[in-house]
Amino acid sequence: MSARGGRQSMSELRYRRLLEHNQRLREDLARPRIRVSEASASLIRYCKTTKDHLVPSVWGPVGRSEDPYAPQTNKACCTIQ
Repeated sequence: MSARGGRQSMSELRYRRLLEHNQRLREDLARPRIRVSEASASLIRYCKTTKDHLVPSVWGPVGRSEDPYAPQTNKACCTIQ
């Protein structure tokens, strides 16, 4: 009788796994999608319009006040009283 209970629990486990897999597939199917050509065009447009301070050869030199990666010289380290 325990062997039969073992088979039943194995089939229940398989059934639960199938249900979980089916649920994940349904969630994946419901995820919003766009075409590759639209995503590529959007990425190209973003790269052309967004200034990247780490690529000065493309965008030209950047002033220290505009560059978030430049070392900050006006910050005080500590104050002694």
